[in-house]
Amino acid sequence: MREPTTNGLGQPIGFPVPDWSARPRPPRMPMQGRYCRLEPLDPARHADELYDANSDDREGRNWTYLAIGPFPSAESYRAWVEKVASSDDPLFFAIIDNVSGRAVGVATFMRIDPNNGVIEVGNINFSPRLQRTPAATEAMYLMMRRVFDELGYRRYEWKCDSLNAASRAAAERYGFRYEGLFRQAVVYKGRNRDTAWFSILDAEWPAIKIAFETWLDPANFDADGRQRRSLRELTQQAQEASGE
Repeated sequence: MREPTTNGLGQPIGFPVPDWSARPRPPRMPMQGRYCRLEPLDPARHADELYDANSDDREGRNWTYLAIGPFPSAESYRAWVEKVASSDDPLFFAIIDNVSGRAVGVATFMRIDPNNGVIEVGNINFSPRLQRTPAATEAMYLMMRRVFDELGYRRYEWKCDSLNAASRAAAERYGFRYEGLFRQAVVYKGRNRDTAWFSILDAEWPAIKIAFETWLDPANFDADGRQRRSLRELTQQAQEASGE
């Protein structure tokens, strides 16, 4: 983190950001990886496949910390997809498994702030078929790569219910830094949410990018598909190298 500077009055001010200009909004374009592909959410192409994949979550655990769901029928889920697919913020993407060719999860770019170069990843719903797979991790990497490398944003945010231990652990595994707790920030499903905030900054991204690419490399997995080095280990090393 760069230190503040001082103005002519001796007051501390933020460090300069020379030649800054508003960043482009995320395009409605696919993101292609080795294990998965992200496509703009399309009701006709993705709704039935996503509902089928989510049906593997028979207890509905995936929906506990989401503002929507669970959905009682394919028709109700498709109606929701039809409602949100045309939105520009949040901008929904379906995550396609490259082996099966089927949609197995969703994620969005949201709270998009081009003027300040800030964007959030949210509405993440990984079906059981996507959870704990290289494709799940690669999906997050592809979204980060678009934000930082392609669009030049300065800040990438992750927010979740503070009680969602799995989401908090995922944020830390992906290299996000915990920033604090916003108390009584949201009311959803008739209950309170204290929101935990995490972020990655543009200066941190190059080291985190290397950590992701090291983990995603096929050489990082043995013949049985077991990882040789964990992503959490790699991102932690990236943070230590940056002096944080």
